[in-house]
Amino acid sequence: MTDVVATTPGLYPLPDWAKDDLSDLKGHQKHDLIDGDEGDAIAGAYDDVRAEFVADQRDAGLDRIVEGQARWDDMLAHPLTVHEGVETGGIVRYYDNNNFYRDPRVVGELTASGDVAEELSAAADLLGEDDALQAVLPGPYTLADLASDEHYGDEAAFLDAVGDFLAGEVEAFPAHETLFLLEPSYVTNAPGDDLNELASETVDRVAAATDADVVVQTYWEAFEETAYAHLMDADVDAIGFDFVAADRDANLEWINELGTKGDIALGLVDGQNTLVEDAGTVAERVDWVHDQIPAQEFDTTYVTPNTETFYLPVNKHRAKLSVLAEAAEIAAGDADAAEAEVEA
Repeated sequence: MTDVVATTPGLYPLPDWAKDDLSDLKGHQKHDLIDGDEGDAIAGAYDDVRAEFVADQRDAGLDRIVEGQARWDDMLAHPLTVHEGVETGGIVRYYDNNNFYRDPRVVGELTASGDVAEELSAAADLLGEDDALQAVLPGPYTLADLASDEHYGDEAAFLDAVGDFLAGEVEAFPAHETLFLLEPSYVTNAPGDDLNELASETVDRVAAATDADVVVQTYWEAFEETAYAHLMDADVDAIGFDFVAADRDANLEWINELGTKGDIALGLVDGQNTLVEDAGTVAERVDWVHDQIPAQEFDTTYVTPNTETFYLPVNKHRAKLSVLAEAAEIAAGDADAAEAEVEA
């Protein structure tokens, strides 16, 4: 029987009150964005947002609680844009949507900063005894893909350094149940033959820095076969697949031909569309995916949005949190009923 877990890949939308307050506190220009040196007033505003994010997830009934990444002005590039060895360059489009981030130009050694660990520790302080913390980071291949190297001078050396940097960040994390490594670039701009092995090795290195369960979450597109085959060599607990926007047949083909990990993460709720799904329908999608992989049973199935939800209005985001929790509960009940029927 699979354990069905409702969770999210983080990066939540700011509440309207926080947008207003932070706009007044931070200003409106590129140089006013977070750089790791914000003052007490700005830090206090983000503390309040974090508390609201945690409360929203607990109220919805999610099985894993994320920090929410309210401070991440630069989306997945954030861990670099606040680093002392990085200078922010021009504004770059965030994949193929209408969001933008500051180009992190790495000009010095990437040593661990502890920035994300501080956020997670603050979130952990808000949790109850029965809550489970989930850490969220960009995966090493994606973070290297989003950045510009002006220090290491070689694509492989740069990716290797980003892997070491993220592993050092993870080592400073407070206790957490799960770590999601977000790797959209793994499917939107897959590693070439010269980087496939190293990309998998760097994921493995980051995963080895924690005792938590590690999920490599992809979204927007399906895997290329070679990239997927190499990623399977990484010692992670689950690989996540987008079953909303990506070519589901392609992903299922690689899963069934090459296998997958003992756990699986399913992006089944649209993180970019304001239409709120029916929980029963999402639960049916969980059952459908399981049915398409007849040769494998999963210890844990993570039910998630297919992308970050910062694209959504806050009310739609909150509604989708509740849908995820309810869908996971329904799917778990379906799994129990199916197992009982088999045993009978």
